[in-house]
Order: sequence, then structure tokens, then C-alpha cells
Amino acid sequence: MNSFLHRYATPLTVGLFAVSAISGTALFFGFGQGIFHEMHEWLSMLLLLPFVLHVWKNWPALVGYARRGTLVLPVAAMLLIAVVAAAPSFTGSDAGGPPGSRAATLMTETPISILAPVLKTTPDSLAAKLKGDGYAVDSIDDTLATIAAASHVPAMKLLFAAFPSR
Repeated sequence: MNSFLHRYATPLTVGLFAVSAISGTALFFGFGQGIFHEMHEWLSMLLLLPFVLHVWKNWPALVGYARRGTLVLPVAAMLLIAVVAAAPSFTGSDAGGPPGSRAATLMTETPISILAPVLKTTPDSLAAKLKGDGYAVDSIDDTLATIAAASHVPAMKLLFAAFPSR
């Protein structure tokens, strides 16, 4: 077991950390949510095993850092940063995700009469386009979210259908 620890603990930690860092950065910037979200969660959980092996392998050094007091400040700083970053979720002031996702959700909750000019069309033309695509549009005062619910499709699918073709 000792040979395994010395040979693989650090390389596994570094490799999984690199994957976690790349996928986490993509998620932070709202890129590839469907691709990276589940992968990031699972591989971050898998990262715990090599992390434990790495700590086990380097335990004497960590104890030395703790005795000299050089471990306390970095760990305390990271815990403080984590609490500050998580605070909006606990207080209910979280804005609700990446700006792109928030904007898309806002667009699906906006009546066609207001959304159409943003999509460079008229409300009647947008309503006709959506009806032509088979969606249940009753009036230009409907939102994409209500039309999507009545049509039994995700609101984001309807938003993409509403976008002008190039």
C-alpha cells in the first residue's frame, strides 16, 4: 500500500484537480452546462479519494505545517472565502446562476408582445411562427413559459424556436 501511495496519490490528485478546474471554470462562465455539470460533480467526488491518499502520504509534512502555524492562516482564509461565497445562497440573495441562464429565464417569462421586438420581429409574427411550429399560443400576452407549459415542452426549447433564423 505504501508503494501505491507514493506512486499514485499525487498524480491522481493533480489529474483529477486539473479536470475539476477546467470543468469548474467552464461552469463558472456558463459554458457547456449540459456537458460539464454532471461530469464536474462526479469527478469532484472522485477527487476525494486521491485527496485522502495524498493527505495520508504527506501526513508528517502537514503535521509540521500545523506545528509551525503555517497551515492555520491558509486554511482559515479559504474557509472564510468559502463562507463569503456561499452566503448569498444561505441568505436568499443569490441572483440565480450565470447571467446567460438568468437572461434566458427572464426572456421565457416575458410576454410575446414585449419579447418580439428584442427578437427583431413583431408580436403577431412571433405568435404566428410559434403557432406554425405547433405550439399552443392563445395571445401575444402569453409568455414563452406559459406557452411551453401548455405545449408540454421545456421553455428553453421554445425560446430557441423563437430566435430569428440567420
